[in-house]
Amino acid sequence: MSRWCAFLTPADPAGAVRAVGGDPVAVGTGSALGLLAGSGAAAGHFTAGEYHAVGAVTLFNARGLRTALGADAPPPDCADGDLLLRLYAKFGTAGIARADGMFALAITDGPELVLVRDHVGTRTLFYARAGDAWAASGSIRAVANWPALRTGLHLPAVRSFLTFAYLPGRETFFRDVHEALPGRCLRLRPDGTSVEETYWEPAESVDDLPAAEHALTLRALLDDATARRLPAGEPVGVLLSGGIDSSLVTALAAKRHDQPVRTYSIAFTGTTPNELAYSGLVAAHCHTEHRVLTVPGETVAARLADTVALLDCPVGDPLTVPNLLLAEAAAADGARVVLNGEGGDPVFGGPKNLPMLIFELTRDDPNPVARAAAYLDSYRKCLGDLPVLLSRDALAALDGAPPLTDLLTPLLTQGPMTSLLNQLLHTNLRTKGAHHILTKVERLTAAAGVEGRAPLFDRAVIDHAFRVPPRLKLAGATEKWILKEAVRDLLPATIVDRPKSGMRVPVQQWLAGPLRDLGHELLLGRSARARGLFREDTIRAWLRGDGALLPRQGGKLWLVLSLELWLRAFEVT
Repeated sequence: MSRWCAFLTPADPAGAVRAVGGDPVAVGTGSALGLLAGSGAAAGHFTAGEYHAVGAVTLFNARGLRTALGADAPPPDCADGDLLLRLYAKFGTAGIARADGMFALAITDGPELVLVRDHVGTRTLFYARAGDAWAASGSIRAVANWPALRTGLHLPAVRSFLTFAYLPGRETFFRDVHEALPGRCLRLRPDGTSVEETYWEPAESVDDLPAAEHALTLRALLDDATARRLPAGEPVGVLLSGGIDSSLVTALAAKRHDQPVRTYSIAFTGTTPNELAYSGLVAAHCHTEHRVLTVPGETVAARLADTVALLDCPVGDPLTVPNLLLAEAAAADGARVVLNGEGGDPVFGGPKNLPMLIFELTRDDPNPVARAAAYLDSYRKCLGDLPVLLSRDALAALDGAPPLTDLLTPLLTQGPMTSLLNQLLHTNLRTKGAHHILTKVERLTAAAGVEGRAPLFDRAVIDHAFRVPPRLKLAGATEKWILKEAVRDLLPATIVDRPKSGMRVPVQQWLAGPLRDLGHELLLGRSARARGLFREDTIRAWLRGDGALLPRQGGKLWLVLSLELWLRAFEVT
């Protein structure tokens, strides 16, 4: 995938770009920007007066941004990166705050290197310090391959991944390599210091208006968010599961687009329950060109290693290969852009919140850390298994590491967000949204040569979600109530009112069938034993299906298998 890199170093910055396989495109005193070979999201070199930048930028409100720039606006056919850089040159961080889109950008600003990541974290951005130099890139592989950096496995990240099934926050699997946070500008300075500026963060500002008014406003914002993400004069694809989120995006795209709308759904071989009846109903209702892609376990086994290697961080999500196959199918049909329904749960109150609310009603420990611990437990991954899953040496090395609750407690404590539901949504948005959902979709769609866009993660939509009273988002036991009311006229009641069920992925069948040999070879092989992360007796027991771990055993094995594949692909020792 096309990537970029940037260096701030007093010694041969252009040489640093070449050392990671890049081509220098802008070299100044102490800094250099470069492009890395590959295909995927567009990356370029942008200039605005004394400022230079490199990165990947897609803007959805370019017209309004041009108006804000006035006479300083670039030509209409310029790249979005040029437009974003000019906003920074004229308004500074406030100019970045005006932008709505998907971007990761490195800017040379005098002696500083400024890193900018979009408001929700669609595109990734990594940085590291070695000696007297800084490195940054949209690809963690490029930073990790920097010869000046003596890196290795960051063991606390293993614990985090096994708990969350992704890595939240700044940490990565590489020691001393960090991820820039969304909604931030990070200023890297020659003296080794850095300053982080927040240009956007969700804010609770509840408007106690009638539900109908909130629904009308939300409908208009959803309509606008979808329309701005449609490619002009081209067909568009929509990844359609049949749930309310992807269904409303399909309906709005079909309503607003003047080109063919093609929808894509996944099916699996075997007897696993599916949602094809619902996705087919939506496709027929919206008159889209619908395609169902059947994914056999053998294909997953054949493509899994290469798919995991596309990600900057593994995710314990068995839909990675199917997601890539859907993107490839859309690309083969000529689509350049595919929309998705990601964002409904973290923005409007999905199923993760009910267990937390029940916990709150019954807990007797007022300590905020207790709430953070309950949030960790709600993931139901490998947190409780760590004492028997990790090796004795790994556990000893983790002794004294900061507790995982440190990341969550500030988000789950009354502060800018006063209601518990909004605290949960804010946490979901800034953890799973930014570090799992969005980045996974971006990497896999870009690898297929298409651009994945998520209208429900639109900045204005998110801002409005935090103006809606919590009782209208979670109305009794009805999740995402206000979202459903906003689009009720667009979709059949069967779609709007059905409870969320989610995709049933036959992980256990794959692990017992086409992935059985691969699982044994990887998790019990020489490389895994040499790394020494896991207890072999526990892995063998899980592979045999022993104990009381079922039915979640398959998901836990998938998590460990994904991690091992990623560590091998990135040669992490």
